[in-house]
Amino acid sequence: MQLAKDLMHPSCADERRRHKKKRLVQSPNSYFMDVKCPGCYRISTIFSHAQVVVPCGGCSRVLCCSFRRKHH
Repeated sequence: MQLAKDLMHPSCADERRRHKKKRLVQSPNSYFMDVKCPGCYRISTIFSHAQVVVPCGGCSRVLCCSFRRKHH
């Protein structure tokens, strides 16, 4: 009897859709990234899921801001 899905070898798309703790190999959804300021060309490391406005250290220009709403 053949299964419709191969449970031992899931596709990459199926793994990305799963919750981070239920994947075959657990991995977080968030990451750190280097962002270059368009004003002063200084590189800053920021978190991908930042919840606050992140200004540039050199010229105080806003590099990223959160678009997620906090659910209470």
